[in-house]
Amino acid sequence: MPVTHHRTCAICEANCGIIVTAEGRDILSIKPDPANALSRGHICPKATALEDLQNDPDRLRRPIKRTGDAWEEISWDQAFAEIGEKTRALMAAHPGCTALYIGNPNAHSYANALTSGDLKSALKTRNFFSASTVDQMPHQVSNLRLYGHSGLWGVPDIDRTQTMIIMGGNPMASNGSVWTVPDFRTRAKALQARGGELIVVDPRRSETAKIADRHIFIRPGGDAFMLVALLKTVFSMRSGVVPDWLHGTDGLREALDSFDAASCAARAGVSMAEIDHLATRLTSGPAALYGRMGTSTQSFGTLCAWLIACINAVSGQLDREGGIMFPAPAVDTVEVLGKGSIGKRHSRVSGHPDVLGEFPAACMAEEIETPGEGQIRALFVVAGNPVLSTPNGTRLAAAFSTLDLMVSIDMYRNATSRLAHYILPPTGPLEREHYGLFLLPIAIRNFGKFSEPLFEKAEGTLHDWEILRGLGAAISGEETPKPDPRVMLDGLLKAGPYGVSLEELASHQSGMDFGEMQAGRFPARLKTPDKTVNLAVPDFIADLERLRAAFTDDDSRLKLIGRRHVRSNNSWLHNSARLVKGKDRCTLMIHPDDARARNLGDGSTAEVSSRTGSIRLKVEVTDDMMPGTISIPHGWGHNLPGVAMGVAQAHGGVSVNDLTDEALLDPLSGNAALSGVPVDVRAVG
Repeated sequence: MPVTHHRTCAICEANCGIIVTAEGRDILSIKPDPANALSRGHICPKATALEDLQNDPDRLRRPIKRTGDAWEEISWDQAFAEIGEKTRALMAAHPGCTALYIGNPNAHSYANALTSGDLKSALKTRNFFSASTVDQMPHQVSNLRLYGHSGLWGVPDIDRTQTMIIMGGNPMASNGSVWTVPDFRTRAKALQARGGELIVVDPRRSETAKIADRHIFIRPGGDAFMLVALLKTVFSMRSGVVPDWLHGTDGLREALDSFDAASCAARAGVSMAEIDHLATRLTSGPAALYGRMGTSTQSFGTLCAWLIACINAVSGQLDREGGIMFPAPAVDTVEVLGKGSIGKRHSRVSGHPDVLGEFPAACMAEEIETPGEGQIRALFVVAGNPVLSTPNGTRLAAAFSTLDLMVSIDMYRNATSRLAHYILPPTGPLEREHYGLFLLPIAIRNFGKFSEPLFEKAEGTLHDWEILRGLGAAISGEETPKPDPRVMLDGLLKAGPYGVSLEELASHQSGMDFGEMQAGRFPARLKTPDKTVNLAVPDFIADLERLRAAFTDDDSRLKLIGRRHVRSNNSWLHNSARLVKGKDRCTLMIHPDDARARNLGDGSTAEVSSRTGSIRLKVEVTDDMMPGTISIPHGWGHNLPGVAMGVAQAHGGVSVNDLTDEALLDPLSGNAALSGVPVDVRAVG
């Protein structure tokens, strides 16, 4: 007898409501949930891939151990016992030799978030890395310095704004990033229908740019210069009373005095007419300026995040209806998690300061390769594929192959886990419960939903959080009883602003809607000691000198940027045949003028080279690209020895992170500069 199950699609940040119809363990359909107040009946193609992930014959179901070039299936008891023994021996012989890498899917698992500390504590490690430093860390550093907490996010109120400006983001593909905004297309259409304007600033005419009222090309890495020009122009137009909680505007204005707006705009490849238009829209409001991956993954990522916040504040759009607003989530992570810190420790080899307890993912290879006290010898990777997702993956893979012990918690034998000594696979996506612990606090509405598992977990399998706790106990030798993640989540919900229990939340099959975001949350919401926002952050103002020095950079090579597609999510959906089918999406996009100068035609093959390596791939000639810029999507490159993902290998593509450079970082956040990498391109064959 078929049954229907209401749950959340946990593949991406959008957290769309879905209705799954199943008979036994057979999935008959996956459809959108029209009663879900957050996603409003929207889903994207990724939701249907849940069936592919759940039933994938390539997905691992039991622990496996590498013996030479072969793999053997072992029991959980054997896996935990052997890993525990080997880890303890290494820790005794080489204090400080352990490391932990947390991958992107962990942001979609509340249970992992609540239990990963058990493994970290058992490892007694100072070497903590995550996907955050190839993604959003500049935003979190800016949040910490401005608002007093790294997790205090402001999100654009697109449903009530008149001007939505998007820099380096593509929500038509992502439905938001550090901004949970499912059904973006419909929301954008509603904005335009009420006479508003959608503006996109991007080196590529992206899917979002194609539905926008205005698209502005910008040179990769030029965002900070454009933002300086825009902020100076906003200052010149600004009028009105500054709220009591906003300080530092005079110091900020003075810090920008030595920059010329027109020169900065020209350096970014943007006209002053466009700058004036943006400033006029912002100062007239309601308006919201939002920057994402393109502004974050560059050497001035933190400056960009700060300048965007300053522009929103100075133009009067911060904590305003239709501007940048601050949600009131059912689980208030700002109240239950530490605010974060910067520079308490420094990495062993290059001296990078830790940021929110993490070292840059880009420095993992050197920490493994470099002998001496504290050299990493044992690495645990939790739901991550850093060989494909962090800079200079070729070097990192070589470093991983030298480890004395590497353990991957992963569903697949992929580009990273193939190098591990043990792979410990968790249950399938429809065998797990779900709550958007980190994503609902950045949602367009105040909303909560708990999804029970659709299926009982298969016999002999473990949830990811059970694996984390099992490893922690095996390494520490301590079997201390700890609360189930559900119990922990129930306590967090009851302590939240609505006091709802997990039982009550779970009883609402389409979730509970707690209403629109509310303006006027400042200064009460702020976590700064004096309950004010001081825009003149000393570290950021000091970094303006580095920006000024970069003004004369004249590297004339092509600049590389990434891109994403609605049918993909980093490196972990390419084994779904229904998502990768169709035309090749791992292509080199290049402007016709740049293609002609290199004797490249549409469909030809090009070799792209950088300091770190070279790759070959098919060319896609398009005027969607700004001249001087090329685009290659990230997350591909699965066709490697030892990988066991048939569909992904057949559509393997190449890894753009064989070109990105681990030496290029944003010093304020440790974030990798994946955007704007100088490259050379030539025709092949």
